[in-house]
Amino acid sequence: MEIQLWREILIPYELAVKELVLNFEHIIIESRSKGIYSPIEQVEGRVKKISSILDKVQKKKIPMDQFEERLEDIAGIRITCQFAEDIEKVVHLIRERNDLEVKSEKNYIDTPKSSGYRSYHMIVYYTVNTLNGPKRLQVEIQIRTMAMDFWATVEHSLQYKYKGNIPEHLNQRLLNAADAVVALDKEMSTVRNEIMDAQNSFQIKANVVATILTNIQNLYKVANKREVVKIQDEFYRVYEEGGLDQLIHFSVQLDHIAEGYRAQETN
Repeated sequence: MEIQLWREILIPYELAVKELVLNFEHIIIESRSKGIYSPIEQVEGRVKKISSILDKVQKKKIPMDQFEERLEDIAGIRITCQFAEDIEKVVHLIRERNDLEVKSEKNYIDTPKSSGYRSYHMIVYYTVNTLNGPKRLQVEIQIRTMAMDFWATVEHSLQYKYKGNIPEHLNQRLLNAADAVVALDKEMSTVRNEIMDAQNSFQIKANVVATILTNIQNLYKVANKREVVKIQDEFYRVYEEGGLDQLIHFSVQLDHIAEGYRAQETN
């Protein structure tokens, strides 16, 4: 198959990865803008390299005219979560999306691979719009905690280095590390509520500060500069000495001041 033809074949998969990464990142952005916890911490995507596709086609003895149908992971999305409990929430979220159709699921968390690998895999159908019309593609979605992802990254590197034949002493260490990952995820789950509260408070504070700074910036356009400088100095004082409640109170007062100037402009 010609190189140019390969590139044409993979372009829709690249589009699918870009769109899905953007869609899942939007969930993070929307959740944080509303001051609520997002079960998704990070999203990454990739399209399999031509060399990797060829290796898999040869290994599985797949005819070249069938590889798109029989290879389910040409396009891949990896979603990482902070806590193990978040994985099921993300799985449910994917099942409920009307732009995705779930083909199959594999739970390597409840039933890990012999190597110790843990992750939740879903194969979904996703349709992209191309110059030649809509194209329905298969996409693999991997969902795991950050601890599971770190282990999987290390294991993948070792598999590549030893060409799939990792020495036994390293295999045993990987299994020990996999057990440590399970213990870490369980331990983090015990303080999950406290961590979520802290992160939500931080995000709410960031949103309030952003609103205050926008209002102050707008006041420079319509109000007396000395008055705005006083407001700005008061903001710095509240930010340094006060807590979240004081910042929210200051933001509400600033909203009233800004509304007053907007009312003057319309009269």
